[in-house]
Amino acid sequence: MKKILFTLLCLGLLQVPTIAQTTNLTFLYINGSNNNDTKMKDWYINGVKKLHPILKEKFEQNPQIQNWAKKNNLIIEDEPQIFFWGYDSKTDLDFVKERLNLSKAISSLLAYEIRSLLTQFMHDAIWVQKTHNMLTILDGLNDRVKEQAEHGQNVILYGYSAGSFVTYQYMLYKLPYIKFDKLFQALNADEDIIKLAQEHPQKDTCLSALSYEKGNIGVITNEGHLVLNQNKEQLKENYLKMDEMTDKYCAPKGYVKGAVNFASPIPLFYSDMADPNYEMTFYNKYMYKYIIENGIYFLTVNFKEDPLGFPTSKNLTLKQVEELTDMKFENPTGVVYDNSGIWSRRSALFAHTSYWSARKVFAKGVVEGFVEGTKFYYDKND
Repeated sequence: MKKILFTLLCLGLLQVPTIAQTTNLTFLYINGSNNNDTKMKDWYINGVKKLHPILKEKFEQNPQIQNWAKKNNLIIEDEPQIFFWGYDSKTDLDFVKERLNLSKAISSLLAYEIRSLLTQFMHDAIWVQKTHNMLTILDGLNDRVKEQAEHGQNVILYGYSAGSFVTYQYMLYKLPYIKFDKLFQALNADEDIIKLAQEHPQKDTCLSALSYEKGNIGVITNEGHLVLNQNKEQLKENYLKMDEMTDKYCAPKGYVKGAVNFASPIPLFYSDMADPNYEMTFYNKYMYKYIIENGIYFLTVNFKEDPLGFPTSKNLTLKQVEELTDMKFENPTGVVYDNSGIWSRRSALFAHTSYWSARKVFAKGVVEGFVEGTKFYYDKND
C-alpha cells in the first residue's frame, strides 16, 4: 500500500506546472572622484538611494526592456549595491593638500584658489587612472561581481564620473575575451608554445589573469604591450594552470549584463585609445567583440550641460563597426551606444553633480540609450 501511495504522489508532482526560475539583476553603483571622506561618501550613497528606485521603475515600465528581461529571465533587485573606492585615495590626497596649504603663503590668492579647485576635482580622477591603483580596485570590484554571481545574481555596473574609468577598465581587464591560440600567434610565440595551446586548450581568459602578479603568462608594459614570460619552461607550466587563474581573476562569464557610464570624462583621460600603436587598442577591439557577441550593453549617458561629460565615441552601426575593425561578429546581441545629448536643465556649474537631483531625466536617458542603441544596431530599416 505504501508503494502505491508513493507512486501516486510522484505522478501527482509530475503534473504540477514548473515555476519558472528567475535570477536577479543587481545594479552595482561605483563612485567617482572627490568622494573620499564621510561627508562625500554619504552624499554619494544618498544620491544612489534616491536614483535607484526611479531607474528600476523606468526599466520595468519600458516594453523593450521588459522583453529583454523576460528573455533573460531577470528581475531587478529592490536594493542598490554600492562599490566604494573613495577612501583608497585619501592618503595621497592628504599629501597633496599639505603641499597646497604650504603654497598658500607664497602664491597669489587667485593661483591658490585655482590650485585648490583642481585638487578638489581632479586628484582622484588622476589617482584612479594610474595602473597600480586601478588594478587593486578592479580586483575588489571583481570580488563583488563574483559574490553576486555565486548567489545567482547578474549585474549591471553604473560608473559615475571617474567611476566610469573603473567600469571601462573592468571590461578591458576582467572580461574573458582572450583566446590563447590567437594570443600566442599575435605575440609570435615559439612553435612549441603554440602546439601546447593546441594540444591542451584552456578557457578563454582575461588580461588580469595573464599578468605577472597572477598567472604570470607575461608582463604588461607601460606602453600597453604584453611581453610573454621569457622563461619558456615556466611559461608552459603557468599556461597549464590558467583555467584556475581564469576562474579566480576574471569576470564570471555570463553574469555581467551591462555597464552604464555617466558624467563620464573617459576620452579626456584615455585619449591614448586613439593611438593605433598603443597595444591596448588591439585588446580593446577583442573586448568590443566579446561585448557584442555576449549580449552586453555598454552605454554612456551624459547631460549636455555637464562640462566633464564627454561623448565616448561617434555612434556606429554594427556593419560600420565590422568594417572598421575588420571583424565579423557571430550572433551579435550586445550594444555599445552613446547618449550624451540629454538636456538636464541645470547650470553647467552644477550639471556634473546633478544626476541625482535630475534623476528622472537621467533615468529616462538610460532607458533611451538602451532602446535607441538596440534599434541603431539591429533595425535593418535604418
